[in-house]
Amino acid sequence: MNFKFIKNASLVILLTTVIGACNTEDKKDIKKSNPLLGEFTGKYGTAPFDKIKAENFAPAIDEGLKEGREEIAKIVDNKDEATFENTIEALESSGRLLSRTRTLLGHLNSAETNSEIQKIQREISPLVTEYYNDILLNEKLFVRIKAVYDNKEILNLDTEQTTLLNNTYKSFAKNGASLNGADKDKLREISKELSKLSILFGEHTLAETNGEFIEVKDPNELSGLPVDVTERAKKAAIEKGLDQSWVFTMHAPSFSPVMKYADSRSLRENMYKAYKSQGNRGNENDNSQVVKDIVKLRYEKAKVLGYDNYADLVLADRMADSAPQVLGFLNDILELALPVAEKEKKDVEKFMKKNGADFKLQAWDWSYFSNKLKKEKFNINDADLKPYFEINNVQKGMFEIAHKLFGLTFTPMSDIATWHKDVKVFDVRDEEGKHIAVFYTDYFPRAGKRGGAWMNSLRKQRLHGSENIRPQVINICNFTPPSDDMPSLLTFREVETMFHEFGHGLHGMLADTKYAQLSGTSVYKDFVELPSQILENWVSEPEALKLFAKHYKTGEIIPTELVDKILASSSFNEGYGTIRQLSFGFLDMEWHSLDADGLANLLSVSDFERAAMGKTVIFPEVDNDIMSTQFGHLFAGGYAAGYYSYKWAEVLDADAFEAFKENGIFDRATADSFKEHILTKGGTEHPMTLYKRFRGAEPTPEALARRAGFIK
Repeated sequence: MNFKFIKNASLVILLTTVIGACNTEDKKDIKKSNPLLGEFTGKYGTAPFDKIKAENFAPAIDEGLKEGREEIAKIVDNKDEATFENTIEALESSGRLLSRTRTLLGHLNSAETNSEIQKIQREISPLVTEYYNDILLNEKLFVRIKAVYDNKEILNLDTEQTTLLNNTYKSFAKNGASLNGADKDKLREISKELSKLSILFGEHTLAETNGEFIEVKDPNELSGLPVDVTERAKKAAIEKGLDQSWVFTMHAPSFSPVMKYADSRSLRENMYKAYKSQGNRGNENDNSQVVKDIVKLRYEKAKVLGYDNYADLVLADRMADSAPQVLGFLNDILELALPVAEKEKKDVEKFMKKNGADFKLQAWDWSYFSNKLKKEKFNINDADLKPYFEINNVQKGMFEIAHKLFGLTFTPMSDIATWHKDVKVFDVRDEEGKHIAVFYTDYFPRAGKRGGAWMNSLRKQRLHGSENIRPQVINICNFTPPSDDMPSLLTFREVETMFHEFGHGLHGMLADTKYAQLSGTSVYKDFVELPSQILENWVSEPEALKLFAKHYKTGEIIPTELVDKILASSSFNEGYGTIRQLSFGFLDMEWHSLDADGLANLLSVSDFERAAMGKTVIFPEVDNDIMSTQFGHLFAGGYAAGYYSYKWAEVLDADAFEAFKENGIFDRATADSFKEHILTKGGTEHPMTLYKRFRGAEPTPEALARRAGFIK
């Protein structure tokens, strides 16, 4: 296996709609009354979520566009010779108001949206896209950038300045700065349409998640389900006016327990088919044509820019620099994992037969019977563990781990405005008491919040003169919520997810760079998962578990025998989990490696997906079992031609964590090295350069194979 890692838009209509025709004095009044304009006066410059209204966004976006264009014009019209300071740094610092406003709007559209916010997002999207196209396709601006780039060897730039210069030049060159007029116009239209389609895909997915549910009227159908799950189902039914029923939704805290615990095979089957058909039901939220349109436009964009396909375009600035290298990597891991997955399947089938199940193993049976086999084999399941994973205890322990590793403390803040009552805010400080970051957590599902888990930065770390502007970081998840008489008790996988997103959060919080463009998680996509995935390792370590795994009623630390069972079962069904993740990577690469002939012959999203994922399939085919039409990572997020990076980063994190295992999982010298060479550096240097500084050598896949139990 090879791991040498290798024009201005008119806003008249929009402004007329939002604020009407107004004179200069009116505009001054609007600017004064709009909380999105001017400095944020909350503690540490936090956003005034309690004052922001949907109608504030369009005027703020308009002002941001205006300021940004003026800043670009000042760079372009500068009569002085182009320098790093008056061109590259000036460009990097431009558009701050627009960026801040777009970040807040995008955040609310994901975490607390409604029809008004969605409408505004749709309206401003083409305007913002055109703004950035105007910058990237500005010939005069590119001439100045190229002039600095061509003289970089004599400019005596430091490492971070050199990276910023190289990134800026490559970004313009890669995004069409050298194109002729007709191709530039075509690229503009493609970019605008892609932006619209991505937003539409996300809206459809959220509507499907919120709109679909399974109603259960017979209480016998609830057999096997934990009490807290049925209580939430009863509450969901009452909210829908179905008092005599139980309602199970497509949100993870409802769907996952049904698949794992419900004795009713028909309930599991109905839930599975409802969940897996999202976005492909032929209704108003159908995403099948949206997927095809996005893929086609991405291919056209790649061709205009001189690439054979979209994967080649994306991989031009990744550690894995070509589709064949990615596919080779995925196939190498598949070769290790598939035999293990097939054996795991046979083990489950034998267990089923032994326990009187005389039917063929289907996809909706896997989680249920796997869980029972795990219980028999290791005498452990989520029901045994959840009482020890009360969400507040887990979070406190997670913070304690961050303190032991990096000297951080997290103090709750009650005087910071938030977007929802579930959100908690923390003041993050270092060992000297110096403010490091503001950290927001938002952990429970709701109607206005999309599914999944993610990290985002409301404000990135950067230098402003001599001032180090500290970041504001968000972790968002959709965990099992508390009920009237039960706190939020997490599954083991949910604990891993919390730590995963916190790892991303630490990457953002501990950033220490000059430029926001290189700060925190602004790294190659196939490197960004290293800080998140390595932190998951602490969840299975006895020394770490003792810090947060405490019984929610008695406060008892998790017994040693349960910890031993966690460790013994840590690689249970890892083969299946690996091929499932690989299947998404193959699907992603196949979509984005399509050529003109492939697009011309593309009739069915379902058929294409089956072919792309075929080598990873171990269950019988199910009609309308589809991933693409709900695959937000690819079609409404930033992972197109990059989903492989989760598994790629596992190679890095398994290798990196062995350094902690060798020296002690709380060894401060190892943690300091990881912080210094990885977490603080962001994208200031090539990822492999940073990694080798920490580890001393490039990673090999053996550590991952050992951890997964594929080899001894």
